[in-house]
Amino acid sequence: MTASTSDEPAGSEPPIWPKKRLQTSGGRRAGDAMVATLTRWGLVPHTYVLTTIGRKTGRPRSTPVTVVEKGDQRWLVAPYGPVSWVLNARAAGKVSIGRRRRAQDFTIEELSAEQAGPILQEYLKIAGATRPYFEATKASPVADFVAEASRHPVFELTAIADPQGTGGGAGQ
Repeated sequence: MTASTSDEPAGSEPPIWPKKRLQTSGGRRAGDAMVATLTRWGLVPHTYVLTTIGRKTGRPRSTPVTVVEKGDQRWLVAPYGPVSWVLNARAAGKVSIGRRRRAQDFTIEELSAEQAGPILQEYLKIAGATRPYFEATKASPVADFVAEASRHPVFELTAIADPQGTGGGAGQ
């Protein structure tokens, strides 16, 4: 399958995809909906419901995602490559993640390969279902993750202050 270039700005590089491409199907969408429901209840560790604004439609789009967390820092990993939520997030520059009926808005900053490598290594330890999309394994050195970072975008999340001060943190 060839990557579509219709979402790319003129003169930009075509997207680089992981070794295996995500195949979207009705079963996959139903599974994602079930995981999203369980995540909203806080029953799936490390998993949040990501909401982006559609870059073409302007409508909210939601999907379950696994977030890497260390202390107060959070990173969003795209194990399936530059899929729609990645393109939407890049276009908007911000996302919302939520669980347990609380959501929080974040600005995003895409990391360089060198910065992304250790995050991808940690991600693979907590997100076992995505292993087939990586060439590196859980036991691989960070250098192997740096080498394939261009196929798995990683975004640092920075919380946007809650103007009402309600403390609606995503990790609550």
